[in-house]
Amino acid sequence: MNSRIYFDHSATTPLDPRVLDAMAPFLGGAFGNPSSLHREGRMAREAVEKARAQVAALISAQPEEIVFTASGTEADNLALIGAVRASGKPGHIVTSAIEHAAILETCRFLAESGAKITHLPVDAEGIVRTDSLLRALQSNVTLVSIMAANNVVGTLEPIEELAHLTKLHGVLFHSDAVQAGGKIPLDVNRLHVDLLSLSAHKLHGPKGVGALYVHKNVKLSPIIFGGGQERGLRSATENVAGIVGLGAAAEIARQELESDAVRLAQFRENIALELTRQFPNCYVFGHAVHRLPGHLSFGFRGQERELGGLLSALDAAGVAVSAGSACSAQHSGEPSPVLLAMGYDAESARGLLRLSLGRFNTEQEVERFLEILPQAVASAAHVPRNSAASALTAVAAQ
Repeated sequence: MNSRIYFDHSATTPLDPRVLDAMAPFLGGAFGNPSSLHREGRMAREAVEKARAQVAALISAQPEEIVFTASGTEADNLALIGAVRASGKPGHIVTSAIEHAAILETCRFLAESGAKITHLPVDAEGIVRTDSLLRALQSNVTLVSIMAANNVVGTLEPIEELAHLTKLHGVLFHSDAVQAGGKIPLDVNRLHVDLLSLSAHKLHGPKGVGALYVHKNVKLSPIIFGGGQERGLRSATENVAGIVGLGAAAEIARQELESDAVRLAQFRENIALELTRQFPNCYVFGHAVHRLPGHLSFGFRGQERELGGLLSALDAAGVAVSAGSACSAQHSGEPSPVLLAMGYDAESARGLLRLSLGRFNTEQEVERFLEILPQAVASAAHVPRNSAASALTAVAAQ
């Protein structure tokens, strides 16, 4: 009962001990530079290439189609900026209104450089519809970028259908799969994607390393320049320990994805059923079926402005959850941009509580959370609104 319950895996995941074991030699004695030709360098190169094959296997790609980066954010930047620069034109990016800041801010940067940006709307469940994409494709488009799974509400996008439509128009398709990687099956060939971003720390790997799948026929321009590592697309001495960690995490995820998904989906459904039983004013965000296995976002009607107090009460009781994206300004108490784009009113969009479960969560933790939640909700209801807002800011700063 004294141990904390961590239900914020969409923000980051705890490192799998097996991943740490794989990384350990490269945090100490095996320190070679992968570009060096001596034995130490060859050992490092072999480890990097093994990891490249492991990441490729997770998404059914070829090893030579994997480019290692320092994060999922950098992978997104390389995909969008690299595609526009390679086109030799100002470019036209089509994306959705609910993308992660790594996409939206990159689009903002490209717009300042003259690119046209089209933001596709989503429906009330967070789904991008093919008809809106089809309309956007009537003009000259450089690249379409639609996330595989939304980080705030957990909705899965119809990537295969959207990418197929894009292919019919001869346009590149990128997917930010940072939230989806290692949680749902991803086959880049079946999905028809040209570019796909991943991040190690979202699938029980280390922070500070990501990857971009680049189809063998896609031309990108680099955004980091130097010694020409990673096929010239990402110059810098490789983070060998981090890359090894990503490879090990990808291999474990590939082997355990199905069993993890079944277990986490059951936990999610148990929580959802109990929420509707205990709280008549509870409402759930996102698609009812097409959603990440361990992801549940909900609110309490009439208590949206008590969110800060609720987060604080849960934290004090030993439960770590969030109010949405860890990278988002919505922790300030402002309405969630994702929920606003889905058509929710500003009041409802302030009240999102996100639970995201992971590999090491247990049934006992779910049961304990459901015991704690009613008292936390009642406690939050008695916190003055200005105090709740302060609590929200304090929790966000932690």
